[in-house]
Amino acid sequence: MPTIQICVMGVSGSGKSTIGAELASRLGRSFADGDDFHSEANRATMAAGQQLTDEDRWPWLAAIGAYLREEMIAGRSTVVACSALKRVYRDRIRAAGASVYFVFLNGDEELLRARMQRRSGHFMKAGMLESQLSILEPLGDDEFGVTVDVTDDVAQIVTAALAAFAEAEVPGIA
Repeated sequence: MPTIQICVMGVSGSGKSTIGAELASRLGRSFADGDDFHSEANRATMAAGQQLTDEDRWPWLAAIGAYLREEMIAGRSTVVACSALKRVYRDRIRAAGASVYFVFLNGDEELLRARMQRRSGHFMKAGMLESQLSILEPLGDDEFGVTVDVTDDVAQIVTAALAAFAEAEVPGIA
């Protein structure tokens, strides 16, 4: 059975990197941050407060999908943090050939904005949250994944994700 890879998704400020890294640690998996797959041009665009276009995102999503496929082929289990805001973005990641389980980190706008305002040194600024929320398409009922609320602390959010894996009896995720 191929290794199922995990993609922690959601808008900026939902905790993708923090939750993804902790989830990877608790599962004994490697972790990759989707931000590291962005081109310098994409980073500059976002740092300037501009929204990426789908054309900007396609190579980035392809790189993440290829990474997940390569890890799967090598028999390694990983967790990657990636916004994957639209279903078509998730489809692009899946199209690379990896079996990907999505963990959608969901929270209300006020909480997300407060988190973004507290962080420093990140290229995504709090003003970009509205544009991300405007295009967000939560996981569909037919998508391989789970939605987890981000109101609690990191440990509780990760525990909720792990409980959802067990409840759904996701093979290859222990």
